[in-house]
Amino acid sequence: MSIQEKQVHYQTSNTYETLNILGKETKNIWIVLHGIGYLSKYFIKYFDELNSNENYIIAPQAPSKYYLKNQYKYVGASWLTKENTILETKNVLSYLDAVYAQENLPTDKNIILFGFSQGVSIATRWLASRKLRCSHLVLYAGGLPKELKAEDFKFLNDQHTQINVIVGDKDQYITSEVLKQQSLRIDKLFHGRAKQHIFDGGHEVKKELINQLI
Repeated sequence: MSIQEKQVHYQTSNTYETLNILGKETKNIWIVLHGIGYLSKYFIKYFDELNSNENYIIAPQAPSKYYLKNQYKYVGASWLTKENTILETKNVLSYLDAVYAQENLPTDKNIILFGFSQGVSIATRWLASRKLRCSHLVLYAGGLPKELKAEDFKFLNDQHTQINVIVGDKDQYITSEVLKQQSLRIDKLFHGRAKQHIFDGGHEVKKELINQLI
């Protein structure tokens, strides 16, 4: 018996959510990448207290949906797994490119790239790969892919990109030792320019912290 893994190329479609209207009064364009188990239509609600005239939010949708807790009632989604990660990363980044192109974003607005949990790995891979224009990078309660290097983010120096790292002091996925190692790596990756904020809480998104970012 001979088992072979093969590849096929095909077209596919996916959704994404937006909040507010992109117009003349818009100052900030947020691209927000949710964590594992979320759907973009729910995740985007964490940003609904931002000034609606000044903030336009784009929430891409992770492609791999599944039922949560084996109850066949609530649906979540994942960006990647350890299976065929390189191939799936290419697919995800191509999807994000398509969202970015379709939105046809103006160049006179601040671009805020926000990743939560698993979304951090997607945000940083996309940013590093495409060298995106980015005014503010927010890495919230997530780890950074092992393959990324400091050279991948040198271009952010020229853009004077603000970088914030946010993590809860009771986050069950980020122990004190993990946080220590992660802090050292973040310092190296972003050439000492990242500011780390530790809040009272677990692995959760807090609206008040989002509101404080601008």
